[in-house]
Amino acid sequence: MTSSGPRRDTRGIVDAAELLARVRFRRHEPAPALRPYLEHYWFIDWSLSEPYASHVVPHPSVNVVFQRYRDDSGQDAMSGEVAGIGLELFTKKLMGVGRVCGVQFRPGGFRPFAPQWPVSEWTGRRVPLDEVFADADLASVEAVLSPETDHARVAALDAFLLARGPAPDPQAAQAMELVELVRTDRTVRRVSELARTAGLSSRSLQRLFAHHVGVGPKWVILRYRIHEALERAEGGETQGSPDWAELAAELGYSDQAHLVRDFTATVGVPPTAYARRVSDP
Repeated sequence: MTSSGPRRDTRGIVDAAELLARVRFRRHEPAPALRPYLEHYWFIDWSLSEPYASHVVPHPSVNVVFQRYRDDSGQDAMSGEVAGIGLELFTKKLMGVGRVCGVQFRPGGFRPFAPQWPVSEWTGRRVPLDEVFADADLASVEAVLSPETDHARVAALDAFLLARGPAPDPQAAQAMELVELVRTDRTVRRVSELARTAGLSSRSLQRLFAHHVGVGPKWVILRYRIHEALERAEGGETQGSPDWAELAAELGYSDQAHLVRDFTATVGVPPTAYARRVSDP
């Protein structure tokens, strides 16, 4: 699997326009040897006069996050962590001056760097970097965060990851291909369909996803549906309000009410209310 460059969409970011007006956000491509396993690097820098809470509907991806920020007590802090797949809406309060340098792995792409554990070990958890990479210390975090240029930070992230893998893993490659199929092909709506495409039993598919993705295939299918609905709601200001019944059918929901329930449970408000909120001047 090769990369055609970092994604340019804002899928998963709640009220993306509001966030991007407050922070400096960009994505960068990793070294060629890492591209089969990584989506991209993502960098955020901010300097805020007032605190701001950002919200993200997580992708089915593990992230490695290096961050320097001001905590709730007003103290400056620096840390590195492995963020497993978030099962719920992720909220982060940004305040003062801060910087984050993140690595977003392809779904299925993290296991070759930490083959000792199934990826489900980290699901719903954010753990210190040295809990996964025993030799990672504060100096490793500083090496990524300290450079003043994006180019130097990219080089530091490349060096960090290349020193720790990846270990060859054909099952990881299969898992990445299957998740990419779910992401790009809306006709894949059921676990049984995906299992048939993969030539696996549903049980074997579940096991592959638990070990190499971190969540089950049904969860991945549903999460990408919500990302699509969120993006449609975000585009309502320029494209007109989405036809929610039509979108529900496109995404494979049995009815509009089912889409509304999933969206509300994930984002916190119904899709119509969210669309109105982001379109308000």
